[in-house]
Amino acid sequence: MAWNEPGNSGNDRDPWGSNNKGGRNSGSKDQGPPDLDEALKNLMGKLGLGGGKGGKGGSGSNAGGSLPAKGVGFVVGLLLVVWFIAGFYTVKEAERGVIQRFGAYHSEVTSGLHWRPALIDTVTNIDVNNVSTMQTTGFMLTEDENVVRVELGVQYRIVDPRAYMFNVENPESSLSQITDSALRYVIGHNTMDNILTVGREEVRQQTWEIVDRLIERYNVGLSVIDVTFQSARPPEEVRDAFDDAIRAQEDEERFIREAEAYAREIEPTARGRVRRMQQEAQAYKEQTVLRAQGEVARFNELLPQYQAAPEVTRQRIFLETLERIYANNAKIFIDTEGNNNLMYLPLDQILQNNGRATTPAPMLPTGQNSVSPNTQQRSSTDTNGRTATRTSSRGSN
Repeated sequence: MAWNEPGNSGNDRDPWGSNNKGGRNSGSKDQGPPDLDEALKNLMGKLGLGGGKGGKGGSGSNAGGSLPAKGVGFVVGLLLVVWFIAGFYTVKEAERGVIQRFGAYHSEVTSGLHWRPALIDTVTNIDVNNVSTMQTTGFMLTEDENVVRVELGVQYRIVDPRAYMFNVENPESSLSQITDSALRYVIGHNTMDNILTVGREEVRQQTWEIVDRLIERYNVGLSVIDVTFQSARPPEEVRDAFDDAIRAQEDEERFIREAEAYAREIEPTARGRVRRMQQEAQAYKEQTVLRAQGEVARFNELLPQYQAAPEVTRQRIFLETLERIYANNAKIFIDTEGNNNLMYLPLDQILQNNGRATTPAPMLPTGQNSVSPNTQQRSSTDTNGRTATRTSSRGSN
């Protein structure tokens, strides 16, 4: 049955825990919510923190409402537990924790779970593995008083968390200013043609060295991983002229490479030809020397024979000479004194018709077995460039 069901003859129960039987509200038909002040006092009394009622806590030394030592200890213990739990913190794998005690640097911690006294120490996690990128761009004046627009990218990361937090106010801004200053210094000491063509890598290396030196001097706590020279362009008003200059530079380099390739191709051939000519000259030299030595030896052997029989030796030499002459001539004309007829011997045609491979012996007039010393030899050249020998015979006196 519900507590306020009709027809309950006044025995309805109080939903707030009060019973009409023997209570102070017994016989009263007016009911309402409990007194909040009284409920709070009851709770304080149960906790031993004083109150109007609640047994022993309502009289004696706590009559004036002061907190007992037991309640103070409980509150202090609860606060200590909360303070201790709040002191735990975690540092990620790629981070380092910088501990500040009352605002001043105290120490650094690595990754993992750590504890620090709350409200005394504060921890700032710094990512030391992440690589960040910074861009620097602008119009800069070159050494030859030209203006060029340059873009440079810098990749960096944090290597010293303490220096990063306390040495400079804004490390990224300081790095940007250092990079811009270094780049303008390098561009100001290079010509525009060098920057736009072959000097890009040199500009990059010089800028990187200056940036590293300045970062180390100011102890920013950063380390430059890489410097990228992205682009270098002349102003738009003169861009076409500089594009033509760049193309001409590229053509020059291409022609130089082609010339070097041609030189590498021709040089071995020329060296081989020179070596062959040297060998041929050496062979000709040796051949000439040996031939001369052979002729000297032959004449040395011939001299005793000539001294023993001069006439016979002279005749034999004459005949051998004629033999060599006739062997080298393709046409022979024979002329005899006192006779108007001229004998012509076409040896080349005779050899072709007969198919002979050797040169025949010279033909002599009928009745003559050899050529006498009185025979005159005359050589001539025909229209084909061949040598013809004309022999004329004189009678003996």
